[in-house]
Amino acid sequence: MQINTSAAVITGGCSGLGLAAAKALVAKGANVVLLDINQQAGAEQVNALGDANTLFVQADVTNEQQVTAALEQAVARFGKIDICVNCAGIAPAERTLDKAAQPASLAKFNQAIAINLSGTFNVARLAASHMAANNPTPSEERGVIINTASIAGYEGQIGQTAYAASKAGIIGMTLPMARDLAATGIRVNSIAPGVMATPLLTAMPQSVQDALGAGVPYPKRLGRPEEFAQLVIHIIENSYLNGETIRLDGGLRMQPK
Repeated sequence: MQINTSAAVITGGCSGLGLAAAKALVAKGANVVLLDINQQAGAEQVNALGDANTLFVQADVTNEQQVTAALEQAVARFGKIDICVNCAGIAPAERTLDKAAQPASLAKFNQAIAINLSGTFNVARLAASHMAANNPTPSEERGVIINTASIAGYEGQIGQTAYAASKAGIIGMTLPMARDLAATGIRVNSIAPGVMATPLLTAMPQSVQDALGAGVPYPKRLGRPEEFAQLVIHIIENSYLNGETIRLDGGLRMQPK
């Protein structure tokens, strides 16, 4: 996939991993659509990235009508969708039973599944329908979908039942989705980051960040959003990567807590 002639949609594109991917794609010459719920951040990032080749559309990834409309706006502006990077998500923390033996909230569990897993599937399937209309590349490729899982999908920690289940679902649907879309020329891969220096973690005290980084075999630090973005670029450009979930974690295997 040639990035400099492509149009990409990035969910959660106004902060963290999504924003890093957006910056990397814009630097490579892509047109980028930031799909996010934060309207103020959207305006700020379009201004920072340049409105000539970026567009912000406010949309909830769990809402079929909003995502459908957002993708139609993307096509109206840039003519097509070649790349979809799903980064929108939440990270709730709640034990199955608390210290008073009270059960976790089903509503919060369902919310994590809805945003992280169902939202990812919703955007991916709708983006794929647009990609299917693209003219194929010389290698018969029509699109690339990259979903964001987590190493919690393999080694969920205490209090991560909802988050781990949602990310394990993303890992689980990667291969069958790639198989579903193979005949159309659309590749599907996922990235499973470890502890990354996103706004959620960088807001924590430095001592906490240092402790998290110390648990990584090498390098002993938090992962950088730019490293996530580098992997996004590689997946897009390497046409033989398909149906794979790639860990980006410095060799970290999460302990129970």
